[in-house]
Amino acid sequence: MIERRSFTIQELRVDKRGKPTISGHAAVFNQLSEDLGGFREKIRPGAFSNALRTSDVRALWNHDPNFVLGRAKNHTLELSEDETGLAVRILPPNTTFASDFLESIDRGDVDQMSFGFRVVPDIGDRWSKADGGILREIISVDDLFDVSPVTFPAYPATDVQARSFYEARMQNVQVVQPPTVEENADSLAAAAEARAKNAVLRQQMNDKLYQYL
Repeated sequence: MIERRSFTIQELRVDKRGKPTISGHAAVFNQLSEDLGGFREKIRPGAFSNALRTSDVRALWNHDPNFVLGRAKNHTLELSEDETGLAVRILPPNTTFASDFLESIDRGDVDQMSFGFRVVPDIGDRWSKADGGILREIISVDDLFDVSPVTFPAYPATDVQARSFYEARMQNVQVVQPPTVEENADSLAAAAEARAKNAVLRQQMNDKLYQYL
């Protein structure tokens, strides 16, 4: 299941000197989300490291595959993790639609970014009870599909399938203690094994991605 998260990015900006670029952060580490439909969420530093090595990410406008702004494989989309989160730099095409989108960002009409991703349940995420609520921590993103400047953010609580998924997961949430070094090592090893076993599935998902967007 493809999930999406959105962030208001104060520094989402357009640089029109030379070739125009769009830069900002598609995700912010250690920031507690708003209520996502019965739980809140944090993305841990390093969560994207594996996905950045294996995913051919696209930059889209409003998650629409008809409006491609950049692509990692072509180096028109640059992604990296820094102290803040998932840093994005897009080199949009010299097209009419891209020029219109640049103007909307430059004016401040669009100031949010969203990303589409997938995690391996119970390996890439951890659920716990915290401060009287349910907390989900994203530890390792298995697939990163796209990053998108968005007009309106979309949250799982607005999607029936996603909401049912989270409600089922939360019924079995238990309080957990911080993992030990050995547990972290085991989790990383399990994540690597899961990625290897899912290599064929990942390729199939990438091939069919746009029919689900």
